[in-house]
Amino acid sequence: MTHVLSPRDLLSKLVSFPTVSRDSNLELVDWVADYLASHGIDSARDHDETGKKASLFAHVGPEEDGGIVLSGHTDVVPVDGQKWDTDPFFVTEKDGKLFGRGTCDMKGFDALAIWSVVEAKRRGISRPMQLALSRDEEIGCVGAPPMIEAMAGLPRASMAIIGEPTEMGIINGHKGGTGFDLHFRGFEVHSSLQDRGVSAVMEGARLIQWCNEQNEASVAAADPNSPFDPPFSTLHVGMIEGGTAHNITAKDCFFVLSLRALPNESVQEWREKILAEISRIEAGMKAVHPDAEIRVNPRWDVPGLRKEDGGEAETMVRKLTGLNSSGVVSFGTEAGQFQAAGYSAVVCGPGSIEQAHQANEFITLDQFQQGQAFMEKLLSEVA
Repeated sequence: MTHVLSPRDLLSKLVSFPTVSRDSNLELVDWVADYLASHGIDSARDHDETGKKASLFAHVGPEEDGGIVLSGHTDVVPVDGQKWDTDPFFVTEKDGKLFGRGTCDMKGFDALAIWSVVEAKRRGISRPMQLALSRDEEIGCVGAPPMIEAMAGLPRASMAIIGEPTEMGIINGHKGGTGFDLHFRGFEVHSSLQDRGVSAVMEGARLIQWCNEQNEASVAAADPNSPFDPPFSTLHVGMIEGGTAHNITAKDCFFVLSLRALPNESVQEWREKILAEISRIEAGMKAVHPDAEIRVNPRWDVPGLRKEDGGEAETMVRKLTGLNSSGVVSFGTEAGQFQAAGYSAVVCGPGSIEQAHQANEFITLDQFQQGQAFMEKLLSEVA
């Protein structure tokens, strides 16, 4: 008989793969595929353009529509520069906590989801379940859309539970967003002749000041009854670099501009607004020197998650958790992408978002056990 791993064993195995987003996740994906296959579960992959990363998805139960997707991501953030008291890629149990990179965000849920689909295969179910493990969530949820598109080859599921850490609470709304890598290219002259050159740094500052003005307008127009914190959309620049010397107009300036938008606001409209301002600034640069330009590289595009009146996913999770309350968050998840693709979607998973990305990241044993109890109830529901 094929050996069945416990959720705890699965978590240890998943954490042992250092699937930092800048690196390949194929060792983890290969292992999961082999483990599923050992239990008679076929899986498929969606690779990135390099072939060094992949998402994995699988279907168990009847070959019919209407199933339930358990969705998580395989990548984790780096540990560089963080002071860890334990090996980040080994699960260490101490004081009722399981320490390790990804234990909370979100290999804890991944382990439970893998365990659940294997149990579903072993026990037999009347309603299908699907496993969806994406790549590259941590760099902007870029792996989920092509994975969801590839999943069209499976029977069509009707709902998705995205297991980001919510302490098993129900999240039915989150902000969406978009981001751009920006490279301002100026024209160098001595700063005493500043009017004849184009300073990439100072032109970049024009766009940053525009972002400040947009934020001020959003604050002024904010709905005080909004459940979001903060109750408005935000534009942000967190890092900037450029310039050659203090007395030379800067040739280059680099920064990332990011947007977090309320789900009732159009990310597409915000994107067009940002690009229009970039074009306006670039026109002024080119009026001074034709070689000046702004190079724009889109980084991510994540739709917000909107509350669904009577949504199937939330209704199911309410039944499984016994909770009548729900909430919203200001960070983005792949739930908005599943919803945009026509799935009913909700976010619910073990662990606290406060531990995500931190040194000495952990999930409490209690939260992990609550996650397993949730999966047991789900298996009973689809039995």
